[in-house]
Amino acid sequence: MLTCIGLRKDYVTERGAVAAVAGIDLEVAAGRFAAIIGRSGSGKSSLMAMIGGLSRPSAGQVTVDGTDIWGLSENDLAAFRNRRIGYVFQFASLLPTLRLVDNVALPALLGRSRDGTDAYGRAAELLAQMGLGDHLDAYPSEVSAGEQRRAVIARALINDPAMILADEPTSDLDEQTEIEIMDELLAVNRERGTTLVLVTHNLALAEQAEQIVHIAGGGIVA
Repeated sequence: MLTCIGLRKDYVTERGAVAAVAGIDLEVAAGRFAAIIGRSGSGKSSLMAMIGGLSRPSAGQVTVDGTDIWGLSENDLAAFRNRRIGYVFQFASLLPTLRLVDNVALPALLGRSRDGTDAYGRAAELLAQMGLGDHLDAYPSEVSAGEQRRAVIARALINDPAMILADEPTSDLDEQTEIEIMDELLAVNRERGTTLVLVTHNLALAEQAEQIVHIAGGGIVA
């Protein structure tokens, strides 16, 4: 499902070039739950951004579901991200002026993977699966942080992606809500067979994964 070869990300600073990610090789099999762990500044979020097609590598290759994503044109990469990768970020990242059902339907509408009726029907179905069937017309500010995060998971699933990337998805949540959100992500992985890649500094969360990747100083620690 996911293969990274010689992946590198350099940033230019006043002190010169700094390698946030320094030549990482990584493989994650289809349907697997992999956790990427490391301290703040270790390079794990930079790695995730390159894997997800959001930040171009300084060097190296990323293959997702058989596609060399950084060999695509910008338009083709945007279409690939929309259809094949779902994102759950550290913060809810919902558009505040749209209802929950609008937020969830939006990727399908933008990617034209479904017509309007189908997109909204699927959005309502996913929200119901996340326990939000009574909140379709609510705005993000009208629901709790945990409910917002469940809506984000629903949005990530709207185009039936091959892989979900979750970057510190529970870091700002209380312990009980964290458990609930992880249960939802694990259900997506186990019941749908969707590959799940989780970035976290929480060892208790990482220990639930089938594959744990330790990152330090921009590289994988054996």
